[in-house]
Formats: sequence, structure tokens, C-alpha cells
Amino acid sequence: MYKALIFDLDGTLLNTSRDICKVLNDALRTFGCPEVTLERTLRCVGDGARKLIERVVPEHFDRFEELYEYYRVKFANDDNSLTTRYEGEDEFFARIGALGIKTAILSNKPDDAAQRVCRHLLSDYSFDVIMGQTEGFNLKPDPASTLHIIGRLGVLPEQCLFVGDGEPDIATAANAGIDCASVLWGFRSRSQLEAAGGRLFVSSFAELGDVVTGGGR
Repeated sequence: MYKALIFDLDGTLLNTSRDICKVLNDALRTFGCPEVTLERTLRCVGDGARKLIERVVPEHFDRFEELYEYYRVKFANDDNSLTTRYEGEDEFFARIGALGIKTAILSNKPDDAAQRVCRHLLSDYSFDVIMGQTEGFNLKPDPASTLHIIGRLGVLPEQCLFVGDGEPDIATAANAGIDCASVLWGFRSRSQLEAAGGRLFVSSFAELGDVVTGGGR
């Protein structure tokens, strides 16, 4: 059995896609840029807010920093009205909580936005660590933040499972030397995750619970 779980946030614990698209289009519209579809937004997320903005603004756009800061502040203060949890989370966290398994969240989302949405929608669950994009740490897939969290949780790497829905999560786990479970309800398809090196897949929180209780080295 794993003793600790590190979760990605967007697409793994919360379906934030519609709120991301909403705030992104508000920023683009404000700075005179073409808006984007939800589908394109999903293709561009996963590597932090700065990369998201880089991928959607027009070529030669010269107000990048202003737009990025506008988006960052707006997103940090968003009401998350379009964000939802995924089916089966309550039962899953009750199950692993009864077993004393430690939990953490590691997101490439700016830390203020990550903390706010977790307070709003995940306060029913007691996470030991919640960490977004934080000064002093590079974004995933750099392993430093993951190893930092493992140290704070007081477990060995082989006792920890990374749970995420994207390519950076697979690479982060590999770089940190820990196991990874890729969820299939998030922002990427199985074929995309397989191409990124994913080997262990779960299609529901119930299935993830079975992996957690049966795994670990």
C-alpha cells in the first residue's frame, strides 16, 4: 500500500477547464486578442499560466507581461463558479483517510489561485500539503517541488504515488523516481498519455483506490 499520494489539481481533482477558458478569454478580449475555444484551451494547459498565455496570444504580441499579470490576478480572484469535482472523490478520500494515507497537491497553477480554489472546493478533504507555482521552485516536470513535498510528508519515494492527468505529471514522477497513475477523466486522452510514457491508467476514483491500497514498493 502507498503511504502518500501527490495529486495534480486541474483535470485530476477538479474540472477547472471552463473557468480557465472564461478568465483566459476575458484577458484576451481586454487586450484586443482573438478569443479561444474550450478545446484549444485544453490543448494549451498543463505547463503553467505563462506557457498558456504564450500559446494563445498572436505572434508578435507586444503586451505579454501586462496580459499575463491581468490573467494571473483575475484567475487568483475568480469565483470558480464553473469548476466541479469529479465523481467518486468523496468515497475515495474517505477510504484512504481511514487508512492514514498522507495526501498533497502539486499544481503548475499560480499558488494563490491553487490555494483559493482548494479552499473553495476541496476543503472537505484534509491535504497535508498544497503547493502551486511557487518562488524558488521550477514548474513540473522539474522534480524539486515533488521531492520537497515527499520530504515534508516524511515518506520514502518508493512509498509515494503521483496522480495526474497530463504529460508533465508523468515526467515529474519519472524525474523524481516515484510511481505515477494517469487518470483518464482529465484533459488528455489515453493515447496522449501513452505517448508521454504513461504506463498505469485509472478510469475512476474507485479504481484509483484499488491501485493505492494494492501498490507501493
